[in-house]
Amino acid sequence: MKEKEVLLTVEGLKKLEEELERYKSVKRRDVAERIKQAIEFGDITENSEYEDAKNEQAWIEGRILTLEKMLRNAKIIDDENIGTDQVTLGSTVVLRDLEFNEQLEYTIVGSVEADPANRKISNESPVGRAIIGKPKGSVVEVTVPAGVLKYEIVDILR
Repeated sequence: MKEKEVLLTVEGLKKLEEELERYKSVKRRDVAERIKQAIEFGDITENSEYEDAKNEQAWIEGRILTLEKMLRNAKIIDDENIGTDQVTLGSTVVLRDLEFNEQLEYTIVGSVEADPANRKISNESPVGRAIIGKPKGSVVEVTVPAGVLKYEIVDILR
């Protein structure tokens, strides 16, 4: 089975690499020290500190494997290939909500980097799927649990 390609910006790649390094160096060492201290307390069968540390160690090792897999399957979104004629991964898009006449600005990123609070939406999100490949001036309808939203693509930036 082919592993899923992970679409990342250069910034997103850097963040994942930094997170992986932090887990491999600092977090691994910290949890190993906690396990060692818990063992020194004596009987580990009734030792909640030991159990907590072992659970954290398992989570850290799982996260390291996940990050390594993401980086192995990473495809970088090249800024040079981001055009302004249609919405693509890496595009910054200005949308106008046709119901409330509000303008919204989002950057389209891969699902790993999605962070709606910082105006980064996934190409796999309902809005991302609706606008990807569309030119400036297009009106799109997005079905969400609350109903149907209508947006006009006002501008496409790099």
